[in-house]
Amino acid sequence: MDFAKSVVLGAVSLGLLTAAAAGQCKSTQQASECSGSTAANAPVMVAASYRPEHAAMDIVDTAVAAGSFKTLAAALKAAGLVDALKGKGPFTVFAPTDEAFAKLPAGTVEELLKPANKARLASILKYHVVSGTVLAKDVKTGAAATLDGQRVDLVAKDGGVKVDGAAVTKADIECTNGVIHVIDTVILPSDKNVVQTAVAAGKFSTLAKLLTTAELVSTLEGDGPFTVFAPTDEAFAKLPKETVESLLKPENREKLVSILKYHVVSGRIYSDAAVKAGKASTLQGGSVAIKSEAGGVTINGAKVLSADIDATNGVIHVIDTVILPK
Repeated sequence: MDFAKSVVLGAVSLGLLTAAAAGQCKSTQQASECSGSTAANAPVMVAASYRPEHAAMDIVDTAVAAGSFKTLAAALKAAGLVDALKGKGPFTVFAPTDEAFAKLPAGTVEELLKPANKARLASILKYHVVSGTVLAKDVKTGAAATLDGQRVDLVAKDGGVKVDGAAVTKADIECTNGVIHVIDTVILPSDKNVVQTAVAAGKFSTLAKLLTTAELVSTLEGDGPFTVFAPTDEAFAKLPKETVESLLKPENREKLVSILKYHVVSGRIYSDAAVKAGKASTLQGGSVAIKSEAGGVTINGAKVLSADIDATNGVIHVIDTVILPK
């Protein structure tokens, strides 16, 4: 779930968090439209007490027998995920039909099936799977973690369910190791890491420049996962002009690294978990205070403008002020 998806979650879940105290944007050109958001602190998908007495086959065999998931079956095989989804589970699978795959741009499926793209294909397929058995009646509007690590946006409305905008056309297909919900569109996770996501957004040029100077780009492009509290260009502009210029000097590199690492937490920590924890230890060594107040969520007093922006190796929370370690 990336920039624009955080808008939809923000409208619903930030209000919930604030009172109580992750639409989809797969393309970062919509980043400028994002506003404050957090994820609801109540579970969105609740595993039902479900016994598949009537199920005869596992998820993979059920899909193959249906005859309308040939592309999905081929993709699972190419990604090396067949054995995983034939395992004990249980799993909830949002299964795109052959027609759903056919909606993708010409050549996309053929490209993904190539051995060189196995990791990307596996990420996409895992993005269609949630741990546990979740029946349609138990789906609530909000976000749910997938086996890929990123979260999908769920909307339960007027008796129907949508997953990242894809409509569930048939629900609750029982399997021995879970349940299948058929969807009419392939849903896609973010394909950019936290650095690439920030650069593509176009409003973190100062942050990107400082990361390059501090030689932290390769670190944040690593496996992670990382949680990044990302100050916008406007946030850096609040600092005295000489401050940023000073940090760019070679002799101040150690101080710059310390400040930037103070904006990064190890692990993929979404806003609901962050608010519940109340604080987080940073890569710099110090900790930040996370609060939910009437005006929204803050990190050491910096306002969260947009939360739960997914990346391949973590999650970004946009903040309006640079936070400084003591």
